[in-house]
Amino acid sequence: MLREKIIRREPGITTYGMTPPKESNTAEKIAEIAQKQVERLEGLQIDGLILYDVQEESDRIEQDRPFPFLRTVDPTTYSKEYLNQLAVPKIIYRCVGNYSANQFSEWLQAESDQDRFSVYVGASSSKQATSMRLPEAYELSRRMDPNLTFGGVVIPERHTMKNDEHLRVIQKMNSGCQFFISQATYNIEATKNFLSDYYYSCRDQEIDMVPILINVAPCGSPKTLEFMKWLGISIPKWLENDLKHSNDILDKSVTLSHRMFEEIFDFGLEKGIPLGCSVESVSTRKVEIDASVALLNEIRATIAKKRVK
Repeated sequence: MLREKIIRREPGITTYGMTPPKESNTAEKIAEIAQKQVERLEGLQIDGLILYDVQEESDRIEQDRPFPFLRTVDPTTYSKEYLNQLAVPKIIYRCVGNYSANQFSEWLQAESDQDRFSVYVGASSSKQATSMRLPEAYELSRRMDPNLTFGGVVIPERHTMKNDEHLRVIQKMNSGCQFFISQATYNIEATKNFLSDYYYSCRDQEIDMVPILINVAPCGSPKTLEFMKWLGISIPKWLENDLKHSNDILDKSVTLSHRMFEEIFDFGLEKGIPLGCSVESVSTRKVEIDASVALLNEIRATIAKKRVK
């Protein structure tokens, strides 16, 4: 159903995102982690499961990383070898700069007879050395795997600085991207400004808009808040203050995230923008993961109510 929903440009697509376990774990530990994740996710009614491909990103920012960078299991490997019993489409992130054209081509051809989904991520900064760039990844995908539905990343906060994020998205659409997933959203104004320019540009150029999944992620501790800011997530000062001074930072962030997504989703419905939602936990703490699952269920219920009106 996921591919059909993307092709039909339906609003309300919901996904859950997570990072595979650390590569340094033993095979037994990875299997144990995977089993717990399967048990947590198998009851969720989601359209797809996102598996992230993590970059080191130290060249993006001078500030020290709040948590040490450790390589994770390749998301394709993790999907096939550990999550195959989870009957939900997997959306594999690919940091394309980490792969040569030959490596990327081999990945494309490995299962070209099956429906697959991926999100392509470019370099984290202009300083990052890359083996391949996004345009080459798009071209190889179109030519070598017609059954692969691929999308891109959108960063509304970047629109605040450069006012061209909608043009980036449209350019990627012209290159074959059929959907987009945003960076974790805590800035309503930046997101609505981007969506407004996206809507009017597509309308003026008579381009059909593609689904954009608004990413939301609970924040359960000051340390998680610090990490989110390091990742480049834009958190307005008033919101940061509310989180820091709340009696329960996790409960407060879940409430705010739900409220923000609802406002953004209403904005999209009014203009006919096919918005959906992707929920994740940037923390590996069980309490924050459980909160992200609860938030996903709340957002799914909200979407269902608004779509039947």
